[in-house]
Amino acid sequence: MKNQIRKAGAYVLAAVIFFPFQSASANGGSPHPGQALFDEEEFGGNGRTCVTCHSVETGTISVDDVRERLKKHDGDPLFRHDGLDDGFEGTKRIKKHATIRVELQLPPWVTLKDDPNATSIVVNRGIPSTINAPFFDPFFQVDGRFADLIDQATGAIEGHAQSTTFTQDDLSDIADFQKTERRFFSSDALFDFAHNAAQPPVLPDGNTASEKRGRLMFNDVDPLDPANGPTEGICAICHSGPMLNEANIHNPFGAPPGATIAEVGVSARNRIDNPIYTFLVDDSQNQDGSIITEVKTPDPGVLLHPDRTKLGLPPYPLPPNAPPFIPNIPFSGFHSFFKTPQIWGIAWTAPYFHDNSAKTLEDVAEQYAWFFENSATMPRKLTKQDQKDMVAFMKLLEGDDDSDSDSGD
Repeated sequence: MKNQIRKAGAYVLAAVIFFPFQSASANGGSPHPGQALFDEEEFGGNGRTCVTCHSVETGTISVDDVRERLKKHDGDPLFRHDGLDDGFEGTKRIKKHATIRVELQLPPWVTLKDDPNATSIVVNRGIPSTINAPFFDPFFQVDGRFADLIDQATGAIEGHAQSTTFTQDDLSDIADFQKTERRFFSSDALFDFAHNAAQPPVLPDGNTASEKRGRLMFNDVDPLDPANGPTEGICAICHSGPMLNEANIHNPFGAPPGATIAEVGVSARNRIDNPIYTFLVDDSQNQDGSIITEVKTPDPGVLLHPDRTKLGLPPYPLPPNAPPFIPNIPFSGFHSFFKTPQIWGIAWTAPYFHDNSAKTLEDVAEQYAWFFENSATMPRKLTKQDQKDMVAFMKLLEGDDDSDSDSGD
């Protein structure tokens, strides 16, 4: 199993959060022109608005949300198109996992082994939260395929709401609304950090013994240094920086500081049994086609991105003048890597990971226990108590500096 956890790197970023969102705006008290577009406008499509899938409370939808809405249904536009099992009927998948179907185009260097003429695939993915992400994220969707909020809104309206009747001004207003409205931030501290030149929130210390042990996991220290505890620093290697979304200098998987893409074994494990594709990846540097790598995965992630340099990844092949310390990583080297969501307010935005395979924070901790146990680079045994400690601390990450504990030890 260890060979499933590759050494190529670990790059991070996030999209998570919560809170009783307020109506405050960086633009003053008057309603933002983007609010009606986000909350009410269907653009003549299939009846969906932005809030059909991006709730005011969490910026996403959970399994519980889906089941409650299914009870009422009555034409709820969520249960149309890509919300259905095959795109036409059935709600088994969305009821169980709150995922939608996403069609992705195949780049020239990737073909399907079983269908070489195919130009696209369909994967099942969760809906990224719109909390904190619109202002702070450098690119959008779990594979980074949208460079900015304009691209993101365009893709959502065309592919998700099935409409093309929108203007550039509509897109700009939707984007600006998400960047400036308080409801898109998990806390006052993060809103002020974004708009009022305030300092970013700091990690809480924790009050209970369990929370304090969990806090050590986010220390910016070298987890391979025997002077540190067995779990100290293991989360910070990827969840560092102001938004807890960057690799730090101690990342042992090859990710440079500030990197924002990661692979933590979610697709390799595939614990919700999504269909598995077999891809043939041309790793011959676009020359003679002699290096073909077979990749099996339910979701190839950033492998399909048309220009991975826009994600902060090195080009392939490297130019002749590239610094010698930059690795020449082939296309297949980044299969099943994803943008890692931010973790401020994480307790409020379940489910987790790109495929919603973790329904709870306990599931998240269990996935990391599996990842580290099967890691050839940094093997670790996370005990049940370690996992509880991780969860206890993550529940404190509201984004305000005065987060209080209400859990035991």
